[in-house]
Formats: sequence, C-alpha cells, structure tokens
Amino acid sequence: MNYNELLAPAAQAMRPSGIRKFFDLATEMPHCISLGVGEPDFKTPWSVRDAGIRSLEQGRTKYTANAGLKELRAEICRYLERRFDLKYEVPQILVTVGGSEAIDLAIRALVKPGDEVIIPEPCFVCYEPITQLTGGVPVHIATRAEDEFRLTAEQLKAAITPRTKLVIFPYPNNPTGAVMGARDLEEIAAVLRDTNIMVLSDEIYSELTYGLDRHVSFASIPGMAERTIVVNGFSKSYAMTGWRLGYAAGPEPIIKVMTKIHQSCIMSAPTTSQYAAITALRQCDDQIEMMRDEYNRRRRYVVKALNEMGLTCFEPRGAFYVFPSIQVSGLTSEEFCERLLREKEVAIIPGDAFGASGEGYARISYAYSVDHLETAMRRIRAFLQENGWLRTE
Repeated sequence: MNYNELLAPAAQAMRPSGIRKFFDLATEMPHCISLGVGEPDFKTPWSVRDAGIRSLEQGRTKYTANAGLKELRAEICRYLERRFDLKYEVPQILVTVGGSEAIDLAIRALVKPGDEVIIPEPCFVCYEPITQLTGGVPVHIATRAEDEFRLTAEQLKAAITPRTKLVIFPYPNNPTGAVMGARDLEEIAAVLRDTNIMVLSDEIYSELTYGLDRHVSFASIPGMAERTIVVNGFSKSYAMTGWRLGYAAGPEPIIKVMTKIHQSCIMSAPTTSQYAAITALRQCDDQIEMMRDEYNRRRRYVVKALNEMGLTCFEPRGAFYVFPSIQVSGLTSEEFCERLLREKEVAIIPGDAFGASGEGYARISYAYSVDHLETAMRRIRAFLQENGWLRTE
C-alpha cells in the first residue's frame, strides 16, 4: 500500500504540536521541571467532583441531547449574562468536547475552500491546521510586543480582502497573556461593521484576567453579537481539563449547522461532565476568584524574576502565561528551549510553536505551584549565567 498517495495532503502537511513535543521530552526526564503545559495545578472543586460522582451513582450514563443537556445550556446562558453581560437563549448554545471541538465546528461550519481566515499570531496552535483541513486559506497577522501583542484595527483592515470569511479573535491570548480592552474592541468592531465577516472569539481564558478591568467579550460590543461565535469552556476557569467540556454561543442559524456536524462526529459531550458543569456554574464563582488570585501572585513573581535575569517580557494581563524574549542568547527559540531542557531540565515552549512571529520568544506557564516556579527560575538563572547571558546591572 502506498499510504502517501492515500492520505489527504492537508492532513499530511499538518505540523506536529510544538507543545506536545517538549511535554513528551520532559516526561522522559525524572527530575525535569516542566512549565510547558497550560493546565491548572488545582484540583477540580470538590462540589463539582461530587456532582459527577452522584450522576454516576444515579445511573446517568446515557447519551444526552446532541446539543447538550437543556439544563446545562440554560445555566450557561445565565452564567454568560451574569459574568459578561452576554444575552443568549438555549437554542444559541452548543455543548462540545472541550473548547477545541467548538473551534473546529465553527471553522468547518463557515469556511469553504478558498475562503480566507485571519489569524493574529502568536496564538493557540489549532486555528491554522483546522482552517487548512477545510480548504481555507490562513492569513496571518503578526502582532507586536510594542503593542503588547494586541491586534490593531489598522492591521486588521490591511488584511481584509473580498475573500475574507472569518477572523479568529484569541483574547485573552495563549501564549502571550495579551488582553483587549473595550476601546481596543470598539476599534476592531468599527472595521468589521458593514462587512459580511464572522468572528470566532476564543474566550477560554475569560475568567483569568488581572487588574481592575474584567474581561470584555467581543460579542458584547454593539452590533457584534450577530457576527460572533463565542467559544468558552470549563478547563481553565474551573480546573476541569480532563473533563473535556466546552461550548459555543452564537447566532442560532450557525449553531444549528455546528450541531449537525457535532451530531455526526461526536453525538454528545460526556454526560458525567455535563452534570458536573451545572454545579460548577451554580456554585463555584468563589473558586474562580481563589484560583485567579493565586495565579496573579505567581504571575507577578515570574514576570519580575524573568525581567531581572534579562529575559524581558511585558506584563501579561490574562491567561496564565508569560512570553519572554530570549533574543539576548542569540539562539533561535527552538535552540534555546532544547538547550535549557538538556542542560537544566526545565521545559518551556519555543515561541515559534505558536506561529512564525513567536520566533525569539518562549512561552512559560505559571499554572504551577510557587515552589515549582521558584525551582525553575533558579535553574533558568543558572543557565543564563553559565552561558554569559545573565543581566548583571
């Protein structure tokens, strides 16, 4: 059999995840400190775990409706209005297997061969390959450190063509920690008004913003709800990564088509996870606040430590990542991270894993204990000192 001829070219051309590569290498080193994976180190709140256990004890182990439990979808509507002033009805909500499935469904529902999808970078790794699998054309916009990695209205306007179908809006951002404020969003909205362009707003880190201003959803900007699919989930806010539960909220005609694809590919999201998520939305606002306060403490420590070493980074305002420059070393991002892993057994992710504009940077997750972070910072400092790159002033 000639498998090269059998396999779809778009699938063959997909790059392996740069995140998983370093994660896999780190697992082979028993003393490695890994800051590579964006996964909360907190346990899922007990009330949520208990709700999942009770659902199993009660024999709730059958398929749910394709779009998800009606009770959960109604609770998601109440949550989005309570936390972000977003108003949706139950038919506008689709429960998915993680936020990643919601992203996949949205792109597949909207993008046909030849359509252009604007993707600000650096960004989460899945947007480009999913676009390419649909026959869409990724159009990359390199955001800049001097703009704190925010997408500007000027950049967006320059990238739009008659073939533009969709804009990915990845804020709060993985890997940079960048956020977009209300004024930034208004400027983006002004560019999109009077166009037929949709927006996929990936808001999985919406509860993890730091400072006085809360997250503002792009869908809350006047006139934008009708063109926006909001993707969110339970992995980051509620420390529920392994429960694999997310959702999409958007215009009902688009959610209906996404649900048809979901029907054929998945059937329904995990039943146990759905019952647990109802409890998360009803009872765990205080747990969100607790985890966010702890992440904020870690964020301040890591930013200060890195800047003092000479790995300069702007202060991220969202998610749980910092994105320091490694250009002082003269190495590529890949070379820097490979040497750090080999010489000091600290795993971080090369910036170019998140797009070409991430070259010269690295992503460090601070979703780990302070002890874990302190050990890692000591090792990184020693690595820089031994190679003559440590800031000495």
